[in-house]
Amino acid sequence: MEKYKTIDSIEEAIQDIQDGATIIVGGFGLSGIPEKAILALRDKGTKDLTIVSNNCGVDDWGLGLLLENRQIKKMISSYVGENKLFERQFLSGQLEVELVPQGTLAERIRAGGAGIPGFYTATGVGTPIAEGKEHKVFNGRTYILEEGIVGDFAFVKAWKADPLGNLIYRKTARNFNPLAAMAGKVTIAEVEEVTPIGGLDADQIHTPSVFVQRVFLGTNYEKRIERLTVSKA
Repeated sequence: MEKYKTIDSIEEAIQDIQDGATIIVGGFGLSGIPEKAILALRDKGTKDLTIVSNNCGVDDWGLGLLLENRQIKKMISSYVGENKLFERQFLSGQLEVELVPQGTLAERIRAGGAGIPGFYTATGVGTPIAEGKEHKVFNGRTYILEEGIVGDFAFVKAWKADPLGNLIYRKTARNFNPLAAMAGKVTIAEVEEVTPIGGLDADQIHTPSVFVQRVFLGTNYEKRIERLTVSKA
């Protein structure tokens, strides 16, 4: 029988993350972020991290907490506009930033998880994104070579899991999470519910257990809303 992957505490799940690690983090804005893993990593104090994520949270939540604690050395991301601390650290030279077009970032993570070392894309040709990258012409159009991304670890947030590590995401939390889960050498999934073996409909599983090494059952998720817009009555 395949080994159960449930971990009793999030602190145990992240205990072997060392300084200088590369971590791929799921989520989009504040939707579907691995809250518990981020908080535990902040408390652990691991530093000089390279974080691969669509964005870096906000000033007081999500990955912004690691920025505040000066734990992130480099960000590989596509959007950074909601975090003033990010701006200050970048402009002062405290933070290295690699900006990647959002679709390219998603495909770099997916390629890394699929064992594909690189791929060609037309996105970014003729812009600073293309500087220093191999160019190649296919059918009269120029493309640039982008490399796949593999992390030492990946943090993801799912809705349900079984003890083997099969995952189901809920609604918009199914953003960068499935891609991140594929691309970590060690993928740590925090979930809201763990069902018995056979409790998940096989046709509904988004991330198969082969991509997941550790599962942690979290409680009391805040699920903050980054920007709330309501119509007038």
